[in-house]
Amino acid sequence: MRRISILGSTGSIGISTLNLIEETLRPGEDYVLEALCAGRNATLLAEQARKFRPAITVLADESQWPLFKELMQGSALEIACGAEAVTAAAGRKADWVMAAIVGIAGLGPVWAAAGTGAVVALANKESLVCCGRSLLARAEAHGGRILPVDSEHNAIFQVFEESERARINRLILTASGGPFRGYSRDQLRFVTREQALKHPNWAMGAKITIDSATLANKGLEFIEAAYLFDMPPEKIDVLIHPQSVVHSLVEYADGSTLAQMGPADMRVPISHALGWPNRLKWQAPTLDLKTIGTLSFDAPDEAAFPMLRLAREALQAGGLMPVVYNAANEVMVQAFLDGKASFMAIAESVEMAMMKAQSPTMALSQATSHDMHTILETDRLTRQVVSETLGAAETRKAI
Repeated sequence: MRRISILGSTGSIGISTLNLIEETLRPGEDYVLEALCAGRNATLLAEQARKFRPAITVLADESQWPLFKELMQGSALEIACGAEAVTAAAGRKADWVMAAIVGIAGLGPVWAAAGTGAVVALANKESLVCCGRSLLARAEAHGGRILPVDSEHNAIFQVFEESERARINRLILTASGGPFRGYSRDQLRFVTREQALKHPNWAMGAKITIDSATLANKGLEFIEAAYLFDMPPEKIDVLIHPQSVVHSLVEYADGSTLAQMGPADMRVPISHALGWPNRLKWQAPTLDLKTIGTLSFDAPDEAAFPMLRLAREALQAGGLMPVVYNAANEVMVQAFLDGKASFMAIAESVEMAMMKAQSPTMALSQATSHDMHTILETDRLTRQVVSETLGAAETRKAI
């Protein structure tokens, strides 16, 4: 019987994980739920807690605490609130942890979970991008394991033959291309928030949907792949594959290229991580290739979508530059969603932040420390720089 925790239980990944657990595992025989943690959806979190009855339930947003307490009244369940409480819950003893908190907010909880000896199913890109190999080493040192849940990395994990590592030529990540596939730079100058949020294949949260539109998600995944599979940047490629059927590929020296295929449904990689090292039997959607007909692949247009190039440059720069890349992107994505920045300004501001990070006053790219304090301070400084630039631009516009 496994002790399971879900970090980010009210998001799409968390909801799918709980659905799979309910469908494939028997409560009290196959698993017990240790912790449920969520951001601000107090109503849904309360429903989940009453249904699954975890040892502790934590809401991060303190402004929603009065409502949450009222909703949980009479449940006899332990509840808590605040970011520190989420991290504490993530650090409780568990065998399997779904890490699905979006953005830098997930960094502390993922780090805590990696220190428990649990298998951590990682759906939070930012924690690995920011912590680098330190996160993987922490999990291994405590007897645990990081398993990728992103469909692309999970696909590679399924066809990556560790014994043949020396004969792997390259890893190939696929990308749908998002809603603006084929757009020129001139066309991208006029796209709207509403257009960017209409992903053609996947149903995701706002932040990751915008990342898909800019190809920043593929940039983050590029950095992740280098760390997860210990591969240099020159051995990682990206292909635009609009059908989202082939999720990633591994090319071997003997001419073989192994691909993992499946429907565009995040429950597939989640179920693989939940069942690993075995496979779960559930009512999985099937892949009917004859109805799909054609699979196409193209090179990404890095002139129109520079976030992929910038991610490669951040990885090559090393040090804390991936932290800068991630923090600047998070600030700019939120600014775009709030109507304070254009779509094109996202990549432009990320590049500006990376250039400033290499200046003598910051020199962040040369830093070798990946301790939590240094990472969070780098994140803070980067957000400050980008926010100040945004504020200056708004002032000029008002004048």
